Amino acid sequence: MPCILPRARFVPFKTSYFPRLLLCAGLALAYAGAAHAEKGDRQQPMNIEADALRYDDLKQVSIFTGNVVLTRGTIVIKGARIEVRQDPQGYQQGVVTAAEGQRASFRQKRDGEDEFVEGESETIEYDGRADVFKLIKNAQLRRLRGTQVSDVVTGNVIQYNSLTDVFTVDGGAQKGSPQGGGRVRATLTPRSAAPTQANPGVPLRSDDGVSGGRK
Repeated sequence: MPCILPRARFVPFKTSYFPRLLLCAGLALAYAGAAHAEKGDRQQPMNIEADALRYDDLKQVSIFTGNVVLTRGTIVIKGARIEVRQDPQGYQQGVVTAAEGQRASFRQKRDGEDEFVEGESETIEYDGRADVFKLIKNAQLRRLRGTQVSDVVTGNVIQYNSLTDVFTVDGGAQKGSPQGGGRVRATLTPRSAAPTQANPGVPLRSDDGVSGGRK
């Protein structure tokens, strides 16, 4: 029987072809000496807040709707709806969808550095076992040094492995997308250079408040 709760809070039971440019983009995030994602995030429980929750114990599926915020260590994921499944080994996989005309988002700190990786897309798939984010449709991935944008990549589908700091991007078909159809776009800042506020296509997301995504 569905269970509907105001501002539900949930803690799980257990903790193509890619252009050559994308190889450079992957190396930019995995630059020698650069940190990987926060190691402690893997040991943290997954916490979720939402306006409503529907839980199916038989299928081990939880569906959260309404201004959903998922946190796991330094990871913060926001969207209008998040469906969380748990496999027999206790690992969680989440599918995040944005409100119509908006984008869901994620953000994660990099280990030992004042750096963050954040991304936005209409759908985000998060594999808690592999620590992989898959951004689907109208996707953008950014690396920040402090509050300054360093690297920006946009495409139709972006897959980011937070353990290895390697990502791949597929331009695909993006009919009606403001980022341009079927093209991968990247702005990469040399590690030795000071990052600039180059126009990444959208302003930085504020961590203040809760939203179901952004346009």
